[in-house]
Amino acid sequence: MSPGIFRIDARPGKMTAFVLSWFLFAAGIALYMHASHTRHIENPDDKVAPNLTQLAQGITDAVLKPADDDDIDPAANAAKPWYERFFTSMLWSDTVASSKRFAWAMLLLVPAVVLGMHMGLFPVVGVFFLRFILFFDKIIALSVLPILFIAFGIDELSKIMLIVIGVTPTIILDTFNLTKSVPPEQVVKGFTLGARDFGVAYRIVLRQILPRVINSIRLNLKPIMLFLFAGEMIASQNGLAFRIALMRRNMAMNVIIPYVMWVALLLFLVDLGMHVLNRKLHPWFRES
Repeated sequence: MSPGIFRIDARPGKMTAFVLSWFLFAAGIALYMHASHTRHIENPDDKVAPNLTQLAQGITDAVLKPADDDDIDPAANAAKPWYERFFTSMLWSDTVASSKRFAWAMLLLVPAVVLGMHMGLFPVVGVFFLRFILFFDKIIALSVLPILFIAFGIDELSKIMLIVIGVTPTIILDTFNLTKSVPPEQVVKGFTLGARDFGVAYRIVLRQILPRVINSIRLNLKPIMLFLFAGEMIASQNGLAFRIALMRRNMAMNVIIPYVMWVALLLFLVDLGMHVLNRKLHPWFRES
């Protein structure tokens, strides 16, 4: 007989669930603090594992120092209210720059969903696009990055196109497969009740697959950010990845670590927002 906590029907209480859900976070922080303390005993000026004081200074610099501090008098900047300093800080400006690119990439996934649904529902569209999309999906997006820079320059378009090339084929094929999984009896029933082709497509099929499509996009948030970071690190003048690459030259881990945690928090909030939206739009949907 298995111990109680390893039984399939075991149900932890509220306090136990709270402790278990935060245990790995606490363990990770404790291990980091121990490693940082050990390194600082050997070298008080160690930058690889900054201590709490160094991290606090790095967060302060990221939140209150301007992105282009070479052109701004430090004394004049320090005299400004904290909220003015925050909205001109490098963290805010980098977040806004990366968020715009991320939003454009997410917006361009909408035509990909529509195309995937049409490929799965309309045979002629499927025959026309499917083989090309299957081949296009095998192209490594980062391998075409030099071509994008040559074709579109090093401005915003090349970075957005990198994300689109890297993620769009996956979304198209996933939507195609989800469309194919809709029972054909429901399509026939729609025609029987008087619906036309696009009525069946958008009022029956799309409504059924949309919650799973949203979940598919949620699973691709990390690849989207990965391609965005690749473009920003190679050719950019702002953005979260640009700042991380810039700080790496000076071994400024006290700024890099807060930036990494900030990016993770932003993606977590986007994922949570999409989850809540999915639940609100499709209360009937249950994961299979």
